[in-house]
Amino acid sequence: MRILLTGSAGFVGTAIAAQLEAAGDEVVCIDLMLAMAHGAASAPAGTHQLDVRDAASWGDLLHGVDAVCHQAAVVGAGVKVGDLPAYASHNDYGTAVLLAAMHEAGVGRLVLASSMVVYGEGRYTCADHGDQAPPPRAVAALDAGDFENHCPVCGRALSWSLVDEDARLEPRSSYAASKLAQEHYTSAWVRQADASAVALRYHNVYGPGMPRDTPYSGVAAMFRSSLERGEAPQVYEDGGQMRDFVHVADVARANVAALRSVLDGATGHFAAYNVASGHPIGIREVAELVATGTATEIAPDVTGGYRLGDVRHIVASPQRAREELGFAAEILPEQGLREFATAPLRA
Repeated sequence: MRILLTGSAGFVGTAIAAQLEAAGDEVVCIDLMLAMAHGAASAPAGTHQLDVRDAASWGDLLHGVDAVCHQAAVVGAGVKVGDLPAYASHNDYGTAVLLAAMHEAGVGRLVLASSMVVYGEGRYTCADHGDQAPPPRAVAALDAGDFENHCPVCGRALSWSLVDEDARLEPRSSYAASKLAQEHYTSAWVRQADASAVALRYHNVYGPGMPRDTPYSGVAAMFRSSLERGEAPQVYEDGGQMRDFVHVADVARANVAALRSVLDGATGHFAAYNVASGHPIGIREVAELVATGTATEIAPDVTGGYRLGDVRHIVASPQRAREELGFAAEILPEQGLREFATAPLRA
């Protein structure tokens, strides 16, 4: 395969490129090298440094390409209203320009990096009243240390359940809204261009090469940085928030599987898949596993603080990706997070 890979110098993009090249595929690497992600680093050798929003800069790069793997994006929580233009420009307009350029070049296969954030809250169930869709948690409840979502019928705390790809989509941040918009643009392009695409909804990605102390750092990297400074990792709420942590090597494997799928599949098809380990874990346990890997006795500091943009629980069902893409994670959090504690990171 000849694959054009955007965001190729990033955390996930680097892992995807390595797996594709190891399999003998040709990779056309593209990255803008945004300072917020890469600092002052130069583009890796062989990388075309260009902005996906600039249609004129594409030139002949798409000629002869079998499929595009689109990882380039501004990430982070996007908690400020002032963040909206950056997310809309880089993520949404950039994707629209890319899709138009692909159509012009006759490239009709795409794998898109999406995110679990498109779901908003996860799936919740009441023992007596079944599935419930709770509203955003009230500030007064959070201030009082009540972090759970409650059944709107009986008021009792709801239990979390696995989220599948048919769950409601309810983005609650600028970043989340931009990722869902990317999916919508892609779905429209598939119909209009008689193309084929897969969106991969990444859950919490971690692993070697993760950025250190940037907006692109995940919570596992932040816990590790605290431990390296001799400080206790700061855990919000009560540490009981449930998430799915998936290793970057598994995310790369999911992308390779998705690329094979869109190349082998029929046109006019768009599907989204969770990319997750399938092994839910609490945030406090994440901090404890990272601490264990660093052989430190520093315990996490469960602060009771909160961030309004955060959701309580979101845990993925990996079933559809396993059945339709043949993808299943190989590195479980209990192993991977311990190893991550001493893995090389990016400055």
